[in-house]
Amino acid sequence: MPDSTTLQVRWTKSSSSGGNGDCVECANLTGAVAVRDSKNPHGPAHVHPKAAFDAFLAAVAGNRLAPVA
Repeated sequence: MPDSTTLQVRWTKSSSSGGNGDCVECANLTGAVAVRDSKNPHGPAHVHPKAAFDAFLAAVAGNRLAPVA
Protein backbone atom coordinates (compact mmCIF):
# COMPACT_ATOMS: atom_id res chain seq x y z
CA MET A 1 0.00 0.00 0.00
CA PRO A 2 1.58 3.27 -1.04
CA ASP A 3 1.47 6.41 1.08
CA SER A 4 -1.44 8.27 -0.50
CA THR A 5 0.54 11.51 -0.71
CA THR A 6 3.02 9.89 -3.11
CA LEU A 7 0.26 9.24 -5.64
CA GLN A 8 0.03 12.26 -7.92
CA VAL A 9 -3.71 11.96 -8.54
CA ARG A 10 -6.94 13.85 -7.97
CA TRP A 11 -8.79 12.50 -4.94
CA THR A 12 -12.59 12.74 -4.89
CA LYS A 13 -15.28 11.85 -2.42
CA SER A 14 -18.97 11.32 -2.85
CA SER A 15 -21.15 14.42 -2.85
CA SER A 16 -23.47 12.48 -0.53
CA SER A 17 -20.77 11.90 2.08
CA GLY A 18 -22.41 14.41 4.42
CA GLY A 19 -19.18 16.11 5.42
CA ASN A 20 -18.95 14.36 8.79
CA GLY A 21 -15.51 12.93 8.03
CA ASP A 22 -16.64 9.30 7.96
CA CYS A 23 -15.93 8.65 4.32
CA VAL A 24 -13.35 7.49 1.85
CA GLU A 25 -11.79 9.22 -1.12
CA CYS A 26 -11.09 7.55 -4.44
CA ALA A 27 -8.65 8.27 -7.24
CA ASN A 28 -8.61 6.83 -10.74
CA LEU A 29 -5.33 5.25 -11.77
CA THR A 30 -4.47 3.52 -15.02
CA GLY A 31 -6.39 0.25 -14.73
CA ALA A 32 -6.88 0.64 -10.99
CA VAL A 33 -8.63 2.65 -8.29
CA ALA A 34 -6.95 3.93 -5.12
CA VAL A 35 -8.98 4.35 -1.93
CA ARG A 36 -7.98 6.22 1.22
CA ASP A 37 -9.54 7.33 4.49
CA SER A 38 -10.53 10.98 4.19
CA LYS A 39 -9.61 11.56 7.85
CA ASN A 40 -6.05 10.37 7.16
CA PRO A 41 -5.02 11.81 3.78
CA HIS A 42 -1.33 11.13 4.48
CA GLY A 43 -1.97 7.49 5.40
CA PRO A 44 -1.94 4.45 3.16
CA ALA A 45 -4.01 4.07 0.03
CA HIS A 46 -5.48 0.72 -0.92
CA VAL A 47 -5.13 0.10 -4.66
CA HIS A 48 -7.58 -2.25 -6.36
CA PRO A 49 -7.86 -3.40 -9.99
CA LYS A 50 -10.56 -1.36 -11.73
CA ALA A 51 -12.60 -4.44 -12.63
CA ALA A 52 -12.66 -5.58 -8.99
CA PHE A 53 -13.63 -2.11 -7.77
CA ASP A 54 -16.40 -1.87 -10.39
CA ALA A 55 -17.73 -5.27 -9.27
CA PHE A 56 -17.68 -4.09 -5.65
CA LEU A 57 -19.64 -0.95 -6.53
CA ALA A 58 -22.18 -3.00 -8.50
CA ALA A 59 -22.62 -5.32 -5.51
CA VAL A 60 -23.14 -2.37 -3.16
CA ALA A 61 -25.64 -0.75 -5.53
CA GLY A 62 -27.52 -4.03 -5.90
CA ASN A 63 -27.38 -4.78 -2.16
CA ARG A 64 -25.65 -8.08 -2.96
CA LEU A 65 -22.92 -8.00 -0.30
CA ALA A 66 -22.71 -10.99 1.99
CA PRO A 67 -23.07 -10.21 5.70
CA VAL A 68 -19.84 -10.19 7.69
CA ALA A 69 -19.80 -12.88 10.35
